[in-house]
Amino acid sequence: MTVTSAPGTRAHDGHDDGFAPVLPPPRAPLSAVTWREVLHLLCNLPLAVVSFALLVSCLATGLGLSVTVIGLPLLALVLLGCRQYGKLERARARALLGIRVDEPSPSLAREPGFFPWLWARLKDPVGWRHALFVFVRLPWGILTFTLAFVSLFVAWPVLPWLARWLTNVDRALVRGLLSPSDELERRIAELESGRGVVVDTAAADLRRIERDLHDGAQARLVALAMGLGLAKEKLLEDPDAAARMVDEAHGEVKLALQELRDLARGIHPAILTDRGLGPALSALAARCTVPVTVTVDIGARPAPAIEGIAYFTVSELLQNVSKHARATGASVEVWRAEDRLLLQVRDDGRGGARPDRGSGLAGLAERLGSVDGLFVVDSPAGGPTTVTAELPWRSAP
Repeated sequence: MTVTSAPGTRAHDGHDDGFAPVLPPPRAPLSAVTWREVLHLLCNLPLAVVSFALLVSCLATGLGLSVTVIGLPLLALVLLGCRQYGKLERARARALLGIRVDEPSPSLAREPGFFPWLWARLKDPVGWRHALFVFVRLPWGILTFTLAFVSLFVAWPVLPWLARWLTNVDRALVRGLLSPSDELERRIAELESGRGVVVDTAAADLRRIERDLHDGAQARLVALAMGLGLAKEKLLEDPDAAARMVDEAHGEVKLALQELRDLARGIHPAILTDRGLGPALSALAARCTVPVTVTVDIGARPAPAIEGIAYFTVSELLQNVSKHARATGASVEVWRAEDRLLLQVRDDGRGGARPDRGSGLAGLAERLGSVDGLFVVDSPAGGPTTVTAELPWRSAP
């Protein structure tokens, strides 16, 4: 009888055949995540050597020439280059290590001009942190490259654990030195972005006011001056014609005054300044083409800037209701919730309003975002439409 034995056991068939050969266990394939981590570790050394050599040579040159007119600008450019290198490392960490790090806030000068720009660059903390990253990366890159290379060919069973441990240190370096330093820096970046929106909006408002003055009240006043001049010439020879011209000029004066009132209301309505948000919104509702109910429950008045933004937000939303909603009624509610001012405009129209369709909603969202506000549109097809806006509450002085 023949007994078949498993590899590595003795076969007992009456003869001593010795041990069968023992095969090594199959080598487990490395996961895609491990291969990406290994690739990251192997790339550390060449990138670290190149960046370190460039940084040291440029810093030495800039410091050596700092007594001349080109030394400090060179240092500023070096720090700007460090920022760009940090962007490359963040992209590499995102692709190979699977971590996402926010972009630091830009270094912006408070005033225009070369010297404010130079000073902002030289004292840029983000640029100096990125330069520190380059210095730390060289010895770390040598160590990680050596360990990963040796383990890849000699100690491959421990490679997944070694790669994970080493890349966890890399992740910590990227988060610690290449990310925004704190929440304040992130808020600065957001506010600087919002400041651009505010500047653009203010410039657009100034252009609109200039156009309205040029095409409206100014043109009427010029025509009025010419008409009064003709009436003066005809006053003696044709009193009746002069009287008719004066009567026409009187009508032009009324129209010019009305246009100036409308223009002033578009800048900042007097009723808002004198009586507050409730009466001002009621006046807006009275001019809407559909019936509007207004409810305002805020107690004290907010700061004029917040009050103005709330007023013009409701104004534009009610204009949208009049022009686009095909509604039979609308409502405006304004209330205060702790340190926030909330307003909500509803209509029973056809719905389908979206901020990306050029109805002015995108501009409102940007304007509210620039002051740390929120803007939410709920407008399913067929209606109704509900727009909710939220502003920070600041009390009036």
